[in-house]
Amino acid sequence: MMDNKCLSIKPITLKVANEYVADNHRHHNGTVGCKFAIGLFADDIMVGCAICGRPVSRYLDNGLTLEINRLCTDGTYNACSKLYGACCRIAKEMGYKKVVTYTLESESGASVKASGFVCEGKAGGKIWSGSRRKNNGVPLEYKKRWVRYLHKEE
Repeated sequence: MMDNKCLSIKPITLKVANEYVADNHRHHNGTVGCKFAIGLFADDIMVGCAICGRPVSRYLDNGLTLEINRLCTDGTYNACSKLYGACCRIAKEMGYKKVVTYTLESESGASVKASGFVCEGKAGGKIWSGSRRKNNGVPLEYKKRWVRYLHKEE
């Protein structure tokens, strides 16, 4: 873990982000695709990353909603909040109207709350449903959906 004296956000490839997630995330592997990925660096050492893409839920995939599909850090102080904030600033510049992300029901969501997200409540099921039903190693519990609106309603 690093202190947050010299933390900086830099663009990274999906491959680099997925490798970091595979090595450091508590319960997920990487993603198949993304709109963009960013790394959080203390000098030249990556201490966290975020992968942002289309919403997994087809009901939210309207072209104006971005999902933070993965966010992972080494525990560096304020790293999660810094990544959430950067993802939202980038999404706003790209023209997105809102950003969504999910936490496990057992997680507090402190960093998500600190970054201006509001909990919309329980979302999804405990496991993947449909014809591709699979157990991908994710804990079998409900998720909470968090949303942050980027533009004031006109």
